[in-house]
Amino acid sequence: MSFGEQIRRARLGIQKHDSTFSLRQVAGRVGIEPAYLSKIERGIFPPPSEEVIVKLAGVLGEDKDVLLALAGKLSSDLQQIIMRRPALFAELLRQLREAPDHAILHVIREVKDGQW
Repeated sequence: MSFGEQIRRARLGIQKHDSTFSLRQVAGRVGIEPAYLSKIERGIFPPPSEEVIVKLAGVLGEDKDVLLALAGKLSSDLQQIIMRRPALFAELLRQLREAPDHAILHVIREVKDGQW
């Protein structure tokens, strides 16, 4: 699913139960023009800036990292983390590429718990 399709799906899903989630109203909450949001949803325009994506995620109740990934972007905080040790993080991600979700979750829990 493309970035625009995901935004449209999320907005329309909420709009079914809450009429205040029209394209015009969501655009207003995010601070962009409705025509611009419409073109993003239809894939005419590329995904917007990180700032707008994060706002859309908040308004639509979506995960900002998922939306950023769909947009082909990485949040600025993650970029800073990676830039501190780019070779190590690149190797870590390549090693985890084929790992099943439960294995990745296990690694995350160990890191959070400080069990090295």
